[in-house]
Amino acid sequence: MLSNEQLSTFRSQLINAKKEVEEQLKEGDHFDLEDGHYRDSVGELSLYDNHPGDQGTELYEREKDIALNEHTEKQLKDIDYALQAIEEGRYGKCEKCGKEIPVDRLEAIPTTTYCVEHSPNQEVSHNRPIEEGVLMPPFGKFVDEEENVSYDAEDSWQDVARYGTSESPSDLADPVDSYNEVFLESDDNVGYVEDYENFVATDIEGKEIIIYPNNQHERYEEALDEEGIMTMFGDLPAYEKEPYTEEEAKD
Repeated sequence: MLSNEQLSTFRSQLINAKKEVEEQLKEGDHFDLEDGHYRDSVGELSLYDNHPGDQGTELYEREKDIALNEHTEKQLKDIDYALQAIEEGRYGKCEKCGKEIPVDRLEAIPTTTYCVEHSPNQEVSHNRPIEEGVLMPPFGKFVDEEENVSYDAEDSWQDVARYGTSESPSDLADPVDSYNEVFLESDDNVGYVEDYENFVATDIEGKEIIIYPNNQHERYEEALDEEGIMTMFGDLPAYEKEPYTEEEAKD
């Protein structure tokens, strides 16, 4: 049970905190919310000639002021409730279980009237904005649950990272040839998925396969020879008899 000296100390802290909050609201005119419209708070007679982006910025600031004002008024309400609890002899006891609230908790949060176990709003909300249900996949998240070849959030980040990031060559595990490649997975294919798509062509019906030799084709062939396979996605069917590596040809 709290002593009279402790109660007097907490009462003084709450009264001083109340004065500070009231002065903050008074000096800031409740975060300029006394004005009827957010254009009044920025001194604009009309928003007709303003860019929509500027209006969006001002609206965001207005919404932030509303949130800050609600938070500050909630602080004031909690202080008044705690002072009332002191006057009624209820301060220092949990409203739900009736147990004594530890002094350490009261010193950290003088406005509390609950113990830790029964403090309200302990659950963290997992509700997401309704817009995310429309935007994803792929743009609503940066972790793909399954592999796909569509343009996803990772691809969009790579497109942006090409214009520069805060990383340097020392931040990457593998060396890069230029600063234009200083971002993660800068060696990913652009415009195609598999390497062979860069040098293999067919007609409109998928026939008449043509190989266009280039540097990437040479690297592709070297990688296949090192692994002793014919393609990156598997060997030829069982009925294929011709050797496709130099080692097998010698054997």
